[in-house]
Amino acid sequence: MNIRSKVGATVLATACLLGLAQASYADEGRDHAQPTLAEAQRVAPNFVGVSNWLNSGPLSITDLRGKVVLVDFWTYGCINCTRTLPYVTKLYDTYKDKGLVVVGVHTPEFPFEKVIGNVQTAIKRHGIKYPVAQDNDYATWNAYHNQYWPAQYIVDRNGKIVFEHAGEGQYDEIERTIQKLLIHKS
Repeated sequence: MNIRSKVGATVLATACLLGLAQASYADEGRDHAQPTLAEAQRVAPNFVGVSNWLNSGPLSITDLRGKVVLVDFWTYGCINCTRTLPYVTKLYDTYKDKGLVVVGVHTPEFPFEKVIGNVQTAIKRHGIKYPVAQDNDYATWNAYHNQYWPAQYIVDRNGKIVFEHAGEGQYDEIERTIQKLLIHKS
């Protein structure tokens, strides 16, 4: 190892140690539980800029007041999204008669995912019977400030987002949240 490498390694190690010390100092006395947007219970945005509604006519969050709504952002070309679809469809099948409305918001990642025929084929392939909004221009995606495929937002009967999750997993927590909201009639 030459002198330049030794100096570089020393500088890097020192910077890492200083960064750790600074991060540790900055965290002292701070409450580590940071509220999420869902904890702040922001009002759920409406479905905007939808080019097509599949499996239903047009819907709005305002019209769905009094219902518990699961908004699921997905795209059929995303493997993580397709892995969540069996859970989402099971939630729909289990709770649709108890007051749950599931709205899939298909927001394409690639140009071929914008084609309505391709989306219809994917809906059929995955056995999706709940409403799907085709959000080709990302208008609803942006209204929710969403950044991920897949992402789920649970909206209470008053139109407030009370839970949000990005990615796969947390299926039990999503179902428990839905169950609690369906029991609570506020």
